[in-house]
Formats: sequence, C-alpha cells, structure tokens
Amino acid sequence: MSDTATGPTSGLTFAPMTPADVDEVHALECSVFPHPWSRANFDESLASGYDAWTVREAAGAGALAGYYLLMYAVDEAHLLDVAVAAGRQRQGLGRHLLDRIGARAKEQGMASVLLEVRPSNERALAVYRRYGYREIGRRKGYYPAYAGLREDAIVMRLDL
Repeated sequence: MSDTATGPTSGLTFAPMTPADVDEVHALECSVFPHPWSRANFDESLASGYDAWTVREAAGAGALAGYYLLMYAVDEAHLLDVAVAAGRQRQGLGRHLLDRIGARAKEQGMASVLLEVRPSNERALAVYRRYGYREIGRRKGYYPAYAGLREDAIVMRLDL
C-alpha cells in the first residue's frame, strides 16, 4: 500500500514504515534534531502498531526524504514524530506531510490531531501555526535539553 505524490512533491513515494526502515529513519532523525528519538523508540512504536509512514525519492536508490508516526486514542490522533530530510526542507514536503497526517487521521475517524513542539523550534512552530494548529497548553519540563536541563513543550491541536 504505497503511493506516489503529485504536485510540488511529485517523484516521492509513501509507504508504511517497516522494521527494515528503522536504521535509516533513525539516521534522518539524528541529522535534523538536536535531541533525537532513540532507535528503540522507533522499534517500540512499530511494535505498538502506531501508524508510521516513510516518504522516499521514487528515483534512484529511493533516499529517505521524511517520515511521520501517529498514535490514535479515542477520537484524537497524536503526532508523535515527523521529520523532513535537510535537503528536502523548504520545498513544501512538510506541508504535504501535514496534509497526509490530517487525511490519515480523518480516515481513522479522528476529530483532531495533537502534537507537542519545543518552544525553541521556531521553524516548526511557524509551520504548525500557518497550517492551522493552535496552542492549547504547555507541558512543563517535557523535553530533555542541554546540560541536564529540561524544556517545556507547547501542546498544539488541529481540529479536523
């Protein structure tokens, strides 16, 4: 069950994430986030049956361009992780992933999508706000930060 994107993200193929993808997904995660998920986080997410997808270049070796993981609870999807490879950023792929995330959540009968984002991740915050996510709260000390400190999380929701 994979498909190919159209429009500004043409030439990309979406497919469910499998255990065979995890090394490459984890490498992308480490390349774009200062405090990345561990490889075990991805393994556990797949083992838990979370809705996890990869997006790859359709041509050549099928380089990983991005991915996302969603968890469903009652009527709300929780966006656990989303990333776009550095070389594919600022080309509309992040917005396309958000479109797909909303569509997947709707397919599963969800009424909204919830996420957490670091206040220091200003680029992501701007993207989410432009997309229509709104801040609904904060989680104090949610994320690890440098020198043993913790950083809050801004909790955002998109009503579908």
